[in-house]
Amino acid sequence: MTSTERAIAAAEAHSAHNYHPLPVVVATAEGAWMTDVEGNRYLDMLAGYSALNFGHGNRRLIDAAKAQLERVTLTSRAFHHDRFADFCTQLAELCGMEMVLPMNTGAEAVETAVKTARKWGYRVKGVPDGKAKIVVADNNFHGRTTTVVSFSTDPEARADFGPYTPGFEIVPYGDLAALEAALDEHTVAVLLEPIQGEAGVLVPPPGYLAGVREATRARNILFIADEIQAGLGRTGRTFACEHEDVVPDMYVLGKALGGGVVPVSAVVSTREVLGVYRPGEHGSTFGGNPLACAVALEVIAMLRTGEYQRRAAELGDHLHRELNLLAGGGAVRAVRGRGLWAGVDIDPAHGTGREVSRRLMDRRVLVKDTHGSTIRIAPPLVITKEDLDWGLEQLRQVLAG
Repeated sequence: MTSTERAIAAAEAHSAHNYHPLPVVVATAEGAWMTDVEGNRYLDMLAGYSALNFGHGNRRLIDAAKAQLERVTLTSRAFHHDRFADFCTQLAELCGMEMVLPMNTGAEAVETAVKTARKWGYRVKGVPDGKAKIVVADNNFHGRTTTVVSFSTDPEARADFGPYTPGFEIVPYGDLAALEAALDEHTVAVLLEPIQGEAGVLVPPPGYLAGVREATRARNILFIADEIQAGLGRTGRTFACEHEDVVPDMYVLGKALGGGVVPVSAVVSTREVLGVYRPGEHGSTFGGNPLACAVALEVIAMLRTGEYQRRAAELGDHLHRELNLLAGGGAVRAVRGRGLWAGVDIDPAHGTGREVSRRLMDRRVLVKDTHGSTIRIAPPLVITKEDLDWGLEQLRQVLAG
């Protein structure tokens, strides 16, 4: 039995089977490359669903984490620590907002946004108690808590987890008229991904986000942008909403905010919105801990240079040109995305998304499938053009049979 087989057998025996990973066991990683326990190198074309935007083992982030590890890693929010104020201040400035509520995971941040919108609706907007409604889009992916899966349309995410949390109305993604029709006097927020990642990197029609912004502003409704996957450089802008010059009322951030080093998430908004909280009404033992703040501060500093956004825009243009050439060959039915992020629909005659991902793994490229026939491509923003082209050539070879 190989080292890979032993590791996978042990994992299968002692872990819940809530994932179905490809049969590769990673031991080390650097930049856009990972090495397995057998010594084989793989090009990472997934980047931890955007958590690794800055690559594996980014020196600036590792050094920031190491320095903080020597000082203090956790105080809980029972006490102040000397990295917290800088983190909140600088993240608010990056977002053009005023206040930050830090958490750990993306799902926690979405839950926080839901609670915040409801509390704002009752305290500020004057919605009757228990009547607050949040409008969401079909095919969404905002996490896997019981509340979040209550408004999922994915049977795998939702089935057998009821009873479900009420207070949500689901409308078709990208359909502005349907969204506007769902807004009423009890609506406190619209919660959307500016690009739907898990659904297959779905980009809404031009003008959709701007229309949502106009409709919500006119009705005193919060527009919440879940930029957990789309944000922090992935699409060629700091935030995906920027492609339509839209500023939401609230950003929900995670994944890349922790640089692939530690889990860091946050809700970022105005003083009017986040100011509804009073001590004891919401919190997290690890939210905003010193280690998380130290790493996130370095992420913010890196984003301020604009280097990573430029790389994502330039290499993203190249990525989509090359993928669209594949779409003309018959094996690829459609290509969507923005920046260094693409959803590629494979003709079922050439295999399922899982089968194509497995064949790519055999050629030392790692991607992830979704919804049957789609693969997602989202390499670290530090990938070189040469490595990106090599990865795309492996995809061409796989699709050529």
